[in-house]
Amino acid sequence: MASGLLLASLLIVQLIALKCEEINNNEVPFTSVEDAIPKRAVCIDGSRAGYHHDLGFGDGVNNWMIYLMGGGWCNNGLTCQQRRKSALGSTKNIKPTNFGGILSPNSGINPDFYNWNRVHVHYCDGSSFIGDTSVTNMGSHLQLRGSRIFSAIINELLEKGVKTAKNALLVGGSAGGLAAILNCDRFRASLPNNASRIKCVSDAGFFIRAIKAPYAGQRERRFNSVVRFHNLTNFLPKSCTSRMESGLCLFPENLIDDIQTPLFLINSVYDTIQIERNLKPEKLRDVEGWKSCTRNLSKCTYHHRKLIQDFGMAFRETLMNIGDNPSRGLFINACYAHTFVESNEFWNSIGSPKLGNKTIWGAVGDWYFDRSIVKLIDTHTDFPINCH
Repeated sequence: MASGLLLASLLIVQLIALKCEEINNNEVPFTSVEDAIPKRAVCIDGSRAGYHHDLGFGDGVNNWMIYLMGGGWCNNGLTCQQRRKSALGSTKNIKPTNFGGILSPNSGINPDFYNWNRVHVHYCDGSSFIGDTSVTNMGSHLQLRGSRIFSAIINELLEKGVKTAKNALLVGGSAGGLAAILNCDRFRASLPNNASRIKCVSDAGFFIRAIKAPYAGQRERRFNSVVRFHNLTNFLPKSCTSRMESGLCLFPENLIDDIQTPLFLINSVYDTIQIERNLKPEKLRDVEGWKSCTRNLSKCTYHHRKLIQDFGMAFRETLMNIGDNPSRGLFINACYAHTFVESNEFWNSIGSPKLGNKTIWGAVGDWYFDRSIVKLIDTHTDFPINCH
């Protein structure tokens, strides 16, 4: 009898272990957009745009999360040409992928969203899902169709169930986080009015102009070149382009007050990408020292440390200067990191960054489901911290 109970117990343990392994190693296949070629919903190299979709289940079957992948921008023929040969400009070699963090199917990691329909949209246009043009470079035809990709995928997902969604959430990371801001109202307008909640989350997408911080001109020129090369002026909010040069309307600080849809911002005031690239010295002789500092903060000189601290102050000031929208949520930390929500470690673990005793998961969930107002900003840490 005892041996039988022991055997049964071992069997249960094995089944639980197998289920956990299945959840943690759940490879999600890639889906190409139907009729992508005639719709011109194509990557830079002309391959069909697409996404990974993990089906919802249980009481999450009518809820949808759409995540926009990041990966920077290309701003001229050479940099866009280079993307044609990589996953940032093509889907020719895209494989199944595992979902983590906010996309995880594991209820222990992702309690609020684990059983939703979770969609990871592949980024291959180089303009944060908002352009629609083409250029020829070195004999190659470059398709710059971000806006068409976004529309085609949203329309396809509407037919797969988004049109009857109870809850919907547009999320993005880095360049995809900027895309989530730029496309937030467009996303809401695409969905029927039957959804209880339609909201957006930007993870590390709040790229600042910070006119008073060093190298502001460098940051402006970079975004200006993206707008010019992708011909984005007509895709940017007219409420912004009517007031200033269109290149400045890629900076969220200049357009965020006009967004009507509830929006949650997750960012570090010491965002590694913004510090590494947007504070990079213009003089070649200073570049190696800066690289050494940004790779290992203990090697920063006094000047480097002051530059990083000033950037953090500028980031906080930029946030303070945007309007206080009651529907907006904030989780602004001081980690030396870039993007948080796809990482199990950052999203919801013992060592996750916390503000006001909330993890990022807790903050986003409380805001999304209206459990509490969430506006959390680390205003005290004067130098980046290691959150790993």
